[in-house]
Amino acid sequence: MVKKVGVAILGLGVVGGGTYQTLVEHHDFYLKTQQVDISVEKVLDLNLERLKALGVPQECIAKNIEEVLADPNVDIVVETIGGIGVAKTFVTAALRAAKTVVTSNKELICKFSHELEKIAKHNHCGLYYEASCVGGVPIIRTLLDGVQANHIQSMMGIVNGTTNYILTKMTYEGADYAEVLKEAQKLGYAEANPTADVDGYDSMYKLSILSSMAFHTKIPYTKIFREGISTVNVKDIAYGREFGYTLKLLAIGKNSDKGIEVRVHPTFIPTNHPLASVNDSFNAVYMTGDAVDDVMLYGRGAGALPTASAVVSDVIYAATHSDIKYSTFKNNATAESNVKFVSDFASAYYIRLAVEDKAGVLAKVTGIFGKCGISIVQITQKNAESAEDERVPLVVITHKTTENAAKNAVSKINASGIGSVEAVIRVEQ
Repeated sequence: MVKKVGVAILGLGVVGGGTYQTLVEHHDFYLKTQQVDISVEKVLDLNLERLKALGVPQECIAKNIEEVLADPNVDIVVETIGGIGVAKTFVTAALRAAKTVVTSNKELICKFSHELEKIAKHNHCGLYYEASCVGGVPIIRTLLDGVQANHIQSMMGIVNGTTNYILTKMTYEGADYAEVLKEAQKLGYAEANPTADVDGYDSMYKLSILSSMAFHTKIPYTKIFREGISTVNVKDIAYGREFGYTLKLLAIGKNSDKGIEVRVHPTFIPTNHPLASVNDSFNAVYMTGDAVDDVMLYGRGAGALPTASAVVSDVIYAATHSDIKYSTFKNNATAESNVKFVSDFASAYYIRLAVEDKAGVLAKVTGIFGKCGISIVQITQKNAESAEDERVPLVVITHKTTENAAKNAVSKINASGIGSVEAVIRVEQ
């Protein structure tokens, strides 16, 4: 039997417009393959010219949120406004009106899913957010319905297209960060204010959502170590490649007997690692389960139609499943008291120093590392960048050590007078 489902879309920007286009153009396809008759009953957006350009019928244009929620034909409300202001108000109102909500809003879900899910449960409606993480890549559905037989031990992901585009350009064209950022802004890959992307906030929100689902316990974003790419120097990318590494901004989650570690930062990975070949605005998540072993999902991490694909997949899922799935963990504002978080995590390190080119310096540097309990894999002195330079680059790759030990070594080197630490990048093997 064909099921009729009415949808309202709040915000017809890039993702909302792509969602409207997909639902309208694929209506007959969904009717044939999914046995659902999905119609867009209402849209709400202040930009009437945009609605006109998309061909939205006048009778579907709502004047306010009250009109949307009062429509008995609207079963599912799609929120693609973004942010945590108006979007949170509208989503809360929709759930209280017993309308199932589908959203692409990672910040909203990261910070307020505990509040929104409680309202959804009380009103027996759904809250779906596949499009909040990794664009069109079905990572959330995979965690819920694909690898649920496993204890997920770790995940590493390139989950932000803007930073991946920038690092790809820096890697293969040797361009400086500032130069590539301007290019990314012109192309629309980066916002005028790129802070959320380049400083790692976007990846942090997504890691909070994904690690909570993977490890079946609440991982607040406040527990995530975060470091962005704005201080990455193109020379370090080049030196890293000489050692056989590629630089990516990774969202990393690990769950072991020691506890849970969650971090976002620039990371060197071996060039033969599957994530090393994920370039430009593409995203990927590489995870390891105790039964399935390694799995990687790869695809478009952003864009109107890829993200709309994820939004519409949630609409179809909600329309074809009477049983509503909520979080598999206690979704509170904070982590459970018995969950241990590892802050002094273990990693190998790439460390670049600027030192005087004279006898005894190398011995002093290695001596400091030794006193801090850090073993060195490789150490290479590079040529001075110009004849005027009084100091030369010294690049060190360490064996796996702890974050605190690495910070201690950096502090001691900077205080020793033999040189200064110019860059510290973590290395995942």
